[in-house]
Amino acid sequence: MAPLSIDPRPLNADERAVLEHVLSAEFVGASQLRSQLDRTEVIAVWGPDSVSVDLQVREPCEHAALPKELAPVDAHVHDPSGAYVGEILVWTDRGSTLAALEFAWVTDEMPTSLPAIVDGRLSWPA
Repeated sequence: MAPLSIDPRPLNADERAVLEHVLSAEFVGASQLRSQLDRTEVIAVWGPDSVSVDLQVREPCEHAALPKELAPVDAHVHDPSGAYVGEILVWTDRGSTLAALEFAWVTDEMPTSLPAIVDGRLSWPA
């Protein structure tokens, strides 16, 4: 399914919190991606009720130099019992700017909200 374009809007509080959490990991280019958050807009959703979104960073911004399009972070999401329910993926545009925030779930039902950060971990309600 192709993403559904929307009028550009700022990151909401949940999107920003999850991105800040994932980008708090130290890897080459992380500081540049973190510096882009104030200039990042949501430009598309991945489907009706999807929490996965396409992003666009307004210029001018500091560009990262990641070797791949996917930020190299293991951002696993667990429910309160500790069961793995998915992961958060942060995609970039050619390793340079933030391009997408994806909640890749492994449950039967598509999540209707992003996970919360609980005790330094991404947590999904049971």
